[in-house]
Amino acid sequence: MCPTRWLARIVPLGLVGALILGQAAMAAEPAEGVAAVTADQPSALGRPLVGGADPSVIKVGDLYVSAKSVDGGIAVRTASTLEGVATAPKHQVWQDTGNLGEVWAPEIVHHDGQYRIYFAAGGGAAHRMYHISSASPDTGYSAATKVALPADKWAIDGVPFTFGGQRWFVWSGWSGDTNVEQNLYIARMSGPTTTTGGRYVISQPREPWERVVGNPYINEAPQPIVDPNGQLHIAYSANGSWSSQYCIADLRLRTGGDPTYVWDWYKSNGCLFGSHAPTMMAGWDATLNVDGPGHHTFVLPRGDVAAGPPSGNRFPTMFHAVAKGTPYSWANRYWYTGTAVWWGDTTYRRANVPGSPTDTGYSLKFFE
Repeated sequence: MCPTRWLARIVPLGLVGALILGQAAMAAEPAEGVAAVTADQPSALGRPLVGGADPSVIKVGDLYVSAKSVDGGIAVRTASTLEGVATAPKHQVWQDTGNLGEVWAPEIVHHDGQYRIYFAAGGGAAHRMYHISSASPDTGYSAATKVALPADKWAIDGVPFTFGGQRWFVWSGWSGDTNVEQNLYIARMSGPTTTTGGRYVISQPREPWERVVGNPYINEAPQPIVDPNGQLHIAYSANGSWSSQYCIADLRLRTGGDPTYVWDWYKSNGCLFGSHAPTMMAGWDATLNVDGPGHHTFVLPRGDVAAGPPSGNRFPTMFHAVAKGTPYSWANRYWYTGTAVWWGDTTYRRANVPGSPTDTGYSLKFFE
């Protein structure tokens, strides 16, 4: 990555999206006179799938299973094709009967024989991560249990995964109790809703290309995946989600690195998937058909990051974005299908921090 401030300014380790509060919410209001997308409405535009944000889709056997925040709770759809999730019957698997508050970005995985959905719920600074589970993809889910994260601070977009024989949890959160910026944190898991040890910051929005739109500035929607070399990546979304500057970037853990040690993570030198050429990493092109792509999902078997596809082969993704020519607002977002490919021999550069200034390995190229 370019010589920068993202690591140089990181706060000590003691000290990941999603909808933003305050002025961000105001900035996201639909443009006057523009008909907003009806949430959860199947698209008639062709490639977009369904109105809304924050897709999460996994494949279990021959079945694609999606989770979505809708109707004051969480709905699951199952289909035999990825595109089929848009029109598949909607099964409401959880309702906020306890009045937790806004329900954001459910993330579904299949682990230990259970379908597990992690989601953020709450109002304002009260957002925390919660978990429900079932042996069936679209019925029989448990009551919501709060995920016990270290420090118990504002948390959204949490995702569990297994790497190096350890279960981990990565999420977007605040360092303190106010919305100064959203960082990415990681912690070891000791159970489906419990963690052990501390929380560790692995990224803060300190690069110029991820501070084009902010205040607060944003790192969110982390999506872990393991590349063909066995290196862990956390692809995430940067810049305000209320802006077309929203984009996807990458963190790559160096070979043999410690996921809890911030200096073992190397950040891409710009957006890998975005709609504005000036913020793209050199050699990566801006989108042609959509604006502000972000909060993606890798469509992996059971959501298992170790089941990542081999080098050179395109594999399915899903992301939310706004069609070019449409005013950018939260209300105009759709789920889109796309693909990604591992891109080898890619060097990320940094400066003025501990460790090597460069790390070379796989990166990702995303396609609409």
